[in-house]
Amino acid sequence: MLMDVLDLTRLQFAVVTIYHYFFVPLSISLAAVAAGLEIAWLRTRRERYLDLTKFVGKLLIVTFAVGVVTGLVQEFQFGMGWSAFAKFYGDVFGPTLAIEGMLAFFLEATFLALWYFGWDRLPRLLHAATIVIVSLGTVLSAFIILAANSFMQNPIAYALDPTTGRARLTSFHELLLNKVNLAAFPHTLAGAAMVGGALLLAIAVWRLAAEPAHRTLARLGAWLMVAGGAMTALTGDHLGKVITEVQPMKMAAAEALYETTKGAPFSIVTTGPPFPSFSLDIPWLLSILAKGSPGATVQGLDDLQAQYAAQYGPGSYIPMIPVAFWTFRLMIGAGMLAAAIAAYYLWRTRKNRDAPTWLTRWLPLIPVLPAAANTLGWIFTETARQPWIAFGISKVADGISPGLTSGEVLASLIGFTVVYGVLAVAWFRVIRHVSRQPLHPAETPSEDSAEPAPVY
Repeated sequence: MLMDVLDLTRLQFAVVTIYHYFFVPLSISLAAVAAGLEIAWLRTRRERYLDLTKFVGKLLIVTFAVGVVTGLVQEFQFGMGWSAFAKFYGDVFGPTLAIEGMLAFFLEATFLALWYFGWDRLPRLLHAATIVIVSLGTVLSAFIILAANSFMQNPIAYALDPTTGRARLTSFHELLLNKVNLAAFPHTLAGAAMVGGALLLAIAVWRLAAEPAHRTLARLGAWLMVAGGAMTALTGDHLGKVITEVQPMKMAAAEALYETTKGAPFSIVTTGPPFPSFSLDIPWLLSILAKGSPGATVQGLDDLQAQYAAQYGPGSYIPMIPVAFWTFRLMIGAGMLAAAIAAYYLWRTRKNRDAPTWLTRWLPLIPVLPAAANTLGWIFTETARQPWIAFGISKVADGISPGLTSGEVLASLIGFTVVYGVLAVAWFRVIRHVSRQPLHPAETPSEDSAEPAPVY
């Protein structure tokens, strides 16, 4: 019964987290694009930049609203399903959640409202500053919440209180500068650029026939995807080496490497676990990914299992190998394919050329690829850390709320799934409605219309 409750609680947390994360990278990237477009309009006074700024801003507002609502549920889950973890590590984990919540509600939401309602009311430079602050706020929120997750990957900056027996934070500065956080943060931003760029490219291509002005937005989205793809590869390479240092079991699971190997290869075409393995390998690549040297030794699952059993006590410390193996490959494949398609679109539309019909017919589906890559990356990150909830110090089974029943978890899981399904349909319909509106609607003159705001 305990395992049933545990598995259901893990599934509920996964559903809520994955759904919430669909909107987080979109908010980060759309805020940055809106800020960049408004600055471009201030510098050039080109009307198309103003129109695109307002359009992207509307997409941002709808996405941000859903992200905030689902983010609240995400934080409540620590108390509902994982109260034992929250009680023991709350003094360490809590400050990051509290600060991120205040940023989302009091900084980002406030300045986003000022930006939306401030057109023709605020001075232009001040108005542009509000969306810049929103963009910086989303980036800062990501950095702080990633610090909380990085603690689970590489617990630092804590000590056990001899009086309460609970973990307490020893240095907020050290918590933020966790080596995992410093590696994961730029990787997350690069992934956000790909997702946001894909949404803009999809909408712009869909609307290009009706409004040629969307060509600018389409190429901007494609460039974001290409740049984000390149940065994702570079930052992912560094993140892989950091993860190998703090969680060697995770990288061994990514290749299903059971025996410690010098010059370990990486399979690119394979049947893979749990099937009898046939693979086409790139020699030494896993050693390069893990440690930066083709001749480096990568520890295998069997040796690590024996090491962890001696260090932490009896039990299995090997994660779900098929999940780790395939999510790692599918993450890389989906991201590379998305960047390659965007690069192909840029090449085919160079010098004001039109993209082929077959390409524009399928491009509205392009957001699926980077969104899938982001989701698969997080599934790999979390499942390949199992059985730990905080690596090396606390197991997942130790963090579940006492007294929780499978019926309670199942009921809330069904409820969340239904509500989130409704939210997904609502978000899609609103985004589609906004996208169908003309970029520059005809204005009806009004006698009491306000004068344009000054630049200063």
